[in-house]
Amino acid sequence: MAEQPILVTGATGKSGRRVVDQLRAKGLPVRAAARGGEHPFDWNDRATWDSALEGASAVYLVQLDGTKLVRPFVERAVAHGVRRVVLASGRGIDNPNYAKDSTGMLDGLVDSEAAVRESGLEWTISRPGWFAQNFSEGFFADSIRAGELRLPAGEGAASFVDAEDIAAVVVAALTEDGHSGQIYELSGPRAVSLTEAVATISEATGREIRYVPLSVEAYIAELVQLGLPPADAEAFADVIEPLRKGTDEYVSDGVQRALGRPPRTFAEFAKATAAAGGWPS
Repeated sequence: MAEQPILVTGATGKSGRRVVDQLRAKGLPVRAAARGGEHPFDWNDRATWDSALEGASAVYLVQLDGTKLVRPFVERAVAHGVRRVVLASGRGIDNPNYAKDSTGMLDGLVDSEAAVRESGLEWTISRPGWFAQNFSEGFFADSIRAGELRLPAGEGAASFVDAEDIAAVVVAALTEDGHSGQIYELSGPRAVSLTEAVATISEATGREIRYVPLSVEAYIAELVQLGLPPADAEAFADVIEPLRKGTDEYVSDGVQRALGRPPRTFAEFAKATAAAGGWPS
């Protein structure tokens, strides 16, 4: 497989670009595909699919939320002779009470998982929980930069997983035997509250950062005041619900099973990000 390129979709995203970096660190040929990436690829433009798949031995699929495009893409991959696929999915899919699905994402995720399982390819599914990188380069980064994280999450916690660990699991599944047919739920080694998370970031960065718990109503009102439509503000509040309810506190064994080592702690993530100059300032 090493002589043929490995296709990485979503190659500029949190997990995708780390998968690209780790594959290249192993000296493996990579086709980094994204709308703004090295190889042009757009889920909504099927004319870009064949050139992305041509000659590829394996594929990392980062699906487009709320769509059912993975199934026809996998069919195209089979026709191109792809032999192995790793799908980025989501934690909590098997739990109907995990979170409100106000944006209609769940149907797409379920269909995508079914598509790879039914494809006849060697398949692996990655189901990460909340990314630790949401604090440094994602959902919470602007608030960390401002020094105050204001969320309707109460005293809830999550077992935040480092995207470097997610990428390492994906790379193992793309390049090694023994991962076919596996669903890896990925988390950090223990649950971390938002209060503890911002304190850990404060220690790593030398900056004072506060967590301010809000009611759902107050959070929605703040977002609307900032210019978001009420429906979008409510959808953001729904995203936070698993933190508030504690449904993402549980620890999964996917990193240990896939890599034979424990996942990185939130403190290790915070320190490594600080050392790399990755914290917003």
